[in-house]
Amino acid sequence: MKKIYNPTQDSWETILQRPQSSSTEEIEETIKTIFTDVQQKGDQAITKYTRLFDGSNLNDYRVSQNEIEIAVNDVSEPLKKAIQLAKKNIETFHQAQLTKSEVIETQKGVVCWQEKRPIEKVGLYIPGGTAPLFSTVLMLVIPAKLAGCKEIVLCTPPNEQGKVASAILYAAHVCGVTTILKVGGIQAIAGLTFGTKQIPRVYKIFGPGNVYVTAAKQYATKFNVAIDMPAGPSELLVFADNTADASFVASDLLSQAEHGSDSQVILVTTSSKLIDLVEKEIENQINLLPRKAIAIKAIENSKLILVENNKEAMHLINLYAPEHFIVISEDEDFFIHNIQNAGSVFIGHYTPESAGDYASGTNHTLPTNGYAKQYSGVNLDSFMKNISFQKISEGGIQNIGKTIEIMAEAEGLQAHKNAVTLRLRSLKLKANGK
Repeated sequence: MKKIYNPTQDSWETILQRPQSSSTEEIEETIKTIFTDVQQKGDQAITKYTRLFDGSNLNDYRVSQNEIEIAVNDVSEPLKKAIQLAKKNIETFHQAQLTKSEVIETQKGVVCWQEKRPIEKVGLYIPGGTAPLFSTVLMLVIPAKLAGCKEIVLCTPPNEQGKVASAILYAAHVCGVTTILKVGGIQAIAGLTFGTKQIPRVYKIFGPGNVYVTAAKQYATKFNVAIDMPAGPSELLVFADNTADASFVASDLLSQAEHGSDSQVILVTTSSKLIDLVEKEIENQINLLPRKAIAIKAIENSKLILVENNKEAMHLINLYAPEHFIVISEDEDFFIHNIQNAGSVFIGHYTPESAGDYASGTNHTLPTNGYAKQYSGVNLDSFMKNISFQKISEGGIQNIGKTIEIMAEAEGLQAHKNAVTLRLRSLKLKANGK
């Protein structure tokens, strides 16, 4: 990891740059080609790209009931219990986000309120590949179910044998998903965008993925499909002072580094001694990891940064806007109260980021690449819409009618004014008994 000591503020933007992967132009051309193919040829194109990218020759992408039963039997009892416990905590946390509608009388006779409605059709993308993320099934399906989404379509890439990881199928089964499709990559996002005979069209697409999936989701928005958020590779920033355990800090940094070679992890600290200790711990711990090669590449993108004080650290962290932010500090309240830009915050010596990834209850689908400055992570509201309602009585329209007429006329919208004028005139005639 690159060590940076007391950088000047004018260098922060450069220091905090995310790693770059494939060229945007190359990715966009690939996405356009696949989207056009799927739009025009449907399942035929899905089959073609599944064979090309996943090495699997499938004509029917739907996961059968028999496959689910095999997966249920295949998952070990300890893992089943772990998934069930995580499911309970995630349900508890997201259930608490349900809110009641409140009716407001903005002026006498003018009543307004909001009601939430579920997004009817949602698509959930679950990465397979080198790390099948069955935990993401819980993070997306549970709030979708609690929100009341009528159609939940889960897409996940198959292996060369046309199979899906048993843990993914088990998690989907315990969460009650019935439409599971063995389709991954750009072609899955295109299928959910346009719909095919086998893949239902959806209104909003959720879930993490590689750089191609992420870019495909953003491209899908051109076709009247919403997405959870723009995203990039996974990232973690740790602030730790001299009270921190270097082995804990190193383990947290490596937990994100093993996600992918384009992941980025950063330590910000006020202790130069801690930098040296963490660096040594990383060297020791990384050699024990099965995904060592991936972690090593990610570490090359990562940094150990020394700053003078907590206030400077806080400014730098808010500028970076990390997906995951761990605070290990004697003055943790300072960071809790002053963090403005972060996807999820983990506080104290015994709160590893992996707790949020799996079982504490919070959602792990979070904004990356600096988008925490303007986006929230996935939550119950991500699967819902707010519809506003209003009802105005005779007295109410008389109370605000003149205001509406004046404003409409000032904007040159005479029909808007007339819609009020006719009503006020009618009430005047009624009052005069005509």
